[in-house]
Amino acid sequence: MAEMFFNDNDRVDSASMGVTKADLEDQMDRLSRGPRPLALNRPCTRGDGIEDIDEVTAAGFAALCDEAAAQGLVTKFVPASGAATRMFANWFRLKDVNDAVERRKFLDDLPRYPFYSALIKAMKKNGLSATDLEFGMTIEYLLTKRGLNLGASPKALIDFHRYSDEDIRTALEEQLAEAAMHIADEAGICRMHFTFSPEHRRDAARHIGLVRGVHEEIRGVEFDVSVTPQHPSTNTLAATLNGEPFRDNEGRLLFRPGGHGALLKNLNELESDIVFIKNIDNVVPDRLKPDVVYYKKVLGGCLLHLQRKAFDYLRRLEALAIPDDETIDEVESFCRESFCLHPPASYRHLGAAEKAEFLFRSLNRPIRVCGMVKNEGEPGGGPFWVNEGDGSATLQIVEKNQVDITVKEQASAWNSSTHFNPVDIACGLKDYRGKSFDLYRFRDSEAFMVTEKSYRGQLLKALELPGLWNGSMARWNTVFVEVPLVTFAPVKTVKDLLRPEHRP
Repeated sequence: MAEMFFNDNDRVDSASMGVTKADLEDQMDRLSRGPRPLALNRPCTRGDGIEDIDEVTAAGFAALCDEAAAQGLVTKFVPASGAATRMFANWFRLKDVNDAVERRKFLDDLPRYPFYSALIKAMKKNGLSATDLEFGMTIEYLLTKRGLNLGASPKALIDFHRYSDEDIRTALEEQLAEAAMHIADEAGICRMHFTFSPEHRRDAARHIGLVRGVHEEIRGVEFDVSVTPQHPSTNTLAATLNGEPFRDNEGRLLFRPGGHGALLKNLNELESDIVFIKNIDNVVPDRLKPDVVYYKKVLGGCLLHLQRKAFDYLRRLEALAIPDDETIDEVESFCRESFCLHPPASYRHLGAAEKAEFLFRSLNRPIRVCGMVKNEGEPGGGPFWVNEGDGSATLQIVEKNQVDITVKEQASAWNSSTHFNPVDIACGLKDYRGKSFDLYRFRDSEAFMVTEKSYRGQLLKALELPGLWNGSMARWNTVFVEVPLVTFAPVKTVKDLLRPEHRP
């Protein structure tokens, strides 16, 4: 059926992006049938899917992470592809709505924002003063190319924290500053990887070139920074609401970025043993960094501890000509207690060799240790037990649009969630032989999403790939660890920059 949708020009255009004919047909099929909702079993809570690590154990884990960092085994991976359009959505609205009270409040608050100095400089170039101007001109200089162009800038390059007139840091700079405190090796090298959209990649590289030397000198480190775009091959087709390929005014297929799940390709190409993932906007000023860094080390050390034990069991299973019951019981217990892996009912009927093979497959996977904070109403995903087709339940990070909330039991499970996913993840990307996993083998390809978007005023259906920490890691061995709220300080709207946790 999908064959008739595409012509020769379509195939040429898609091939130039690395998208095959089979990809096109598969994407149209997914857009047509839509995703299957996940079946929530129950939310993860402390003691039931979420670990509460005591102080002594946490200190030991932090020390383990320091050892790995010193050996150069650690990289920080920062998704920074998105523009800040949504961050300034309220200001764009205010630009079009004549609300005198809100506009007055906006002008009164303006000097408190870290980019106020940059605004003054931009306006001064044209002989203007921010203190004397009315709302319309000021907002234009903030949001458009006439001035700072904040509305189209990536969050990474926006001033987040003002320490002094001489020390105003972007979100990217704060990521550098944090990394210097926990991933530097013995030679002082900090390995970092940022992902940007293609249109922002050059500006990002320029900004890194301008600021890295300053932070290297202050912190006594050397930043080994790489930047990659979301690969064109991860872009996905859009469809009309009638289920046909959406075409632009020139009759070309419309491809859209596939969401943060597209970054699985970037992550898969990293040559690193341990990778920390953290969103670009979740940064804090220096006074809060020690606590944030400590708990990041705890996550990393927990990963290393579990990874070493898993590798030992894998080697033992591999070496056994005839698996013995004692070893099988020991590995079963480790899988259950460490990764909440509960074999399906059919496992009981397997012989010793088959059980050993099952346990080997279960352990020989990437590991992720994810920080979880108490849910205080922030929008986003959380940790849940999810029912699988074989009758087992696994630990997953779930977004609301993956759940059929119209089903009473599912809505109840979602609404009773106690914790939230701040995207604070330590990942083990290599196997027990030191070889990198092919991360695509551990993705649930059916965990895609179909959402309604618009293009030049026309509604369309957009296909999002399985989310990076959702479906893309669905078959990883997963551990959830409770971490304090101080580790989570995202900037989702511009007003978040005025919160106490963003005041140096």
